Amino acid sequence: MPPLNLGNQQPKTPLNAEHAWRATADRARDVVLFFDFDGTLAPVDDDPTAVRPAPNVLTALEALAPHVRRIAIVSARPVDFLRDHLGGLTGIDLYGLYGLEHSHFGGETVTEPAALPWVPTMSELAEQARAELPPGALVEFKRLSVALHWRTAPQLGELVQEWGRAQAERLGLRAQPGRMVLELKPPVDRDKGMVIGETVRDAGGAWYFGDDVSDIKAFAALRARAAADPAFLGVCVAVANPETGHEVADAADLTLDSPAALADFLTDALRHLT
Repeated sequence: MPPLNLGNQQPKTPLNAEHAWRATADRARDVVLFFDFDGTLAPVDDDPTAVRPAPNVLTALEALAPHVRRIAIVSARPVDFLRDHLGGLTGIDLYGLYGLEHSHFGGETVTEPAALPWVPTMSELAEQARAELPPGALVEFKRLSVALHWRTAPQLGELVQEWGRAQAERLGLRAQPGRMVLELKPPVDRDKGMVIGETVRDAGGAWYFGDDVSDIKAFAALRARAAADPAFLGVCVAVANPETGHEVADAADLTLDSPAALADFLTDALRHLT
């Protein structure tokens, strides 16, 4: 029987998760598990600095780590933020700012050289946003990007997006939409899809768990890898949300209800991998 290939097409019917985990167990030592952070491992919060992983999700990751090739978090957050919010969890690869930063197995944080000259521009942009955007818009400075949030003031969404896109055009930046946020980042060719595509080149399989539109590029990278190699196992999992959930779920093989449900899902997977 040929190896199961779940990621090379969007299934017509819901994927059987138990079947997928059994197929993963057959090659677990060659499988990478990728996770977005906000909205996937952690519930989204009105205050981005207050976000914390869902209960039991870090325990599940720690239990899974010895049984797979690698676990990696691929996030719009900086690596230092991710490291500080992992509760001492070690041995996890961290890709921050859509891959502009990375740290492998707890090592030093490495920044994409092409992005470094943009640090002063992003700092100045953050100050400008705080001065020009109305109260209720939240400006999150991440050194190599600036995120403009309107979650606590939804009526400002159109204004914030217009302002952000105008600044992106003026400065030559890229605008990444998300869940009630617009992120402005340097024009450097790094995104979640590129990170996943590079990491799985010699892997036997991978799962990607995400909740937002930027994660669709990661799904596409798994599908491209599976299309090129019928022996590759690729599984794309969406975590539901009321803002971008439908679009992300349409691109996924499986959908989970919440970060808390993800913790339960991963805990249950252990019975197949141990």
